[in-house]
Amino acid sequence: MAEKDLLAERFEGQRDHLRRVAYRMLGSLGEADDVVQEAWLRLSRSDAILVDNLGSWLTTIVGRICLDMLRSRKAHREEHAGALVREPAAPPEDGLQPDTELLLADSVGVALLTVLETLTPAERVAFVLHDMFDLPFDDIAPIVGRSAVATRQLASRARRRVQGGSSTPETDAAHQRELVGAFLAASRDGDFQALLAVLDPDVVFRADATAVQAAAAHAARGAPALATEVRGAQGVAEIFKGRARGAQLVLVDGLAGAAWAPGGQPRAVFSFVIAAGRIAEIEIVADPAHIAGLDVQFLETRNGPTQG
Repeated sequence: MAEKDLLAERFEGQRDHLRRVAYRMLGSLGEADDVVQEAWLRLSRSDAILVDNLGSWLTTIVGRICLDMLRSRKAHREEHAGALVREPAAPPEDGLQPDTELLLADSVGVALLTVLETLTPAERVAFVLHDMFDLPFDDIAPIVGRSAVATRQLASRARRRVQGGSSTPETDAAHQRELVGAFLAASRDGDFQALLAVLDPDVVFRADATAVQAAAAHAARGAPALATEVRGAQGVAEIFKGRARGAQLVLVDGLAGAAWAPGGQPRAVFSFVIAAGRIAEIEIVADPAHIAGLDVQFLETRNGPTQG
């Protein structure tokens, strides 16, 4: 079998999956088919021999194409919310299987597509690829042009809106900084009630393996240990009561966050998801390689806010 024929056969094995990915991104079967065709053209022009995981490679390509289309759609203020969901009910053409078409449409209801239309393009791509297709954040991050931590936050904000946790994302930068600053002050002062006041009742705390290991090393000296995940305001407030004495207010990939940075070098970075006026998620990253991929900008020194 010729190399191009073999490549086409491998692509056909991925077609249904790619079409589902594109449909969930765009809400249009017609546009999904266009995206899949463009993915094939890019594959046919590439050095396919160097592609180890064809499925992952093609999913990434489809994600990038869809992100460009969503951004263009937003720029032109087009109204697509659910408008094309009924496409599969049209008479089949050219051998299309109506049962397959209807199954594809039914798997994403009008209500979900309507909510997805309210997300930013990057939020939608991160949510669809991670929550619907289990793509790791490290793989999604290059598609949306963010760090893995920021990509997780995009998906988290999208997930809360899809689940009805918040009708609108927290976009006011000044309010974000104020809320994170209040959290840090309450943590430094060991003020448990003040911590509860800024935390969502269902707040989720996560720590990477490096942060957990570092906390375990200090536990022998009386410092509290960390778990990889804690849910609920009471438990999260217990973790941070008196803990953030050395943390500084920073921007993490443009969003209000915090960092422990002895000597000006970030050793642990705190990222926050804010929804409905409270902190809904907190993530601590201490892995040096991960921190190196973050854009951390200091907003205050140990003695107070920076000037300028």
